[in-house]
Amino acid sequence: MKQFHYIITDKAGIHARPAGVLVKKAKNFESSIEVRKDVRKADAKKLLELMGLGIRFNDEIIVEVSGTDEEAACDEIRRTLKEVL
Repeated sequence: MKQFHYIITDKAGIHARPAGVLVKKAKNFESSIEVRKDVRKADAKKLLELMGLGIRFNDEIIVEVSGTDEEAACDEIRRTLKEVL
């Protein structure tokens, strides 16, 4: 399992457009990808779960990736977060 922390820098937080981009990227990998905020978590491959976390500007999230392609998935999700959030 790999994980990393990320601080949301988009003033609008995670809203529909960046969440959709993130879900689309996550679905390209076999690994399980979870996004955690505080004690709540969501499958990064499910748009409504991800948006349901209510992640806002300056919130810290933890992304956990586990599976056969976790290294590549972790790198791609980190890169995507930097691009869209």
